Amino acid sequence: MKVLSSAAAFVLTGLAGLASAQEPSRVVERTVKSVPNKDTQIGVYLNVLPDCTSGPLPTIRLVTPPASGKVVVKTAKVKATNYKACLALEVPAYVAFYKSPPEFLGNDVLTIEVKFDGGRTEIQKITVNVAGAGAQQKI
Repeated sequence: MKVLSSAAAFVLTGLAGLASAQEPSRVVERTVKSVPNKDTQIGVYLNVLPDCTSGPLPTIRLVTPPASGKVVVKTAKVKATNYKACLALEVPAYVAFYKSPPEFLGNDVLTIEVKFDGGRTEIQKITVNVAGAGAQQKI
């Protein structure tokens, strides 16, 4: 599985190494565009340590499932260049995908909880805007 092919197509989460156990939860809200009945990448979750190696992967939990579509998480290897002090790296990651039913059009909202080693938690409220294939083209 090739991941990180386009910076606009994904969100990298959890790129910091260690965090304090007292650190409060962070809430992130974002919108992703999709077309009906197609897997759409909604998140990439990994842990890059300061020495450019992989730390423990986060725990991912679907807090609020989407009303219409489905979310699946797959494992992958992420290759990146020129990230912070890392000129080149390849680390394991989790990649989250959303897929709507073929007939669905509109917004579908889901919430994912991401828990990182060290106690940091991030709550992601993701709105997936599902539109017909022609609706995404700008002229």
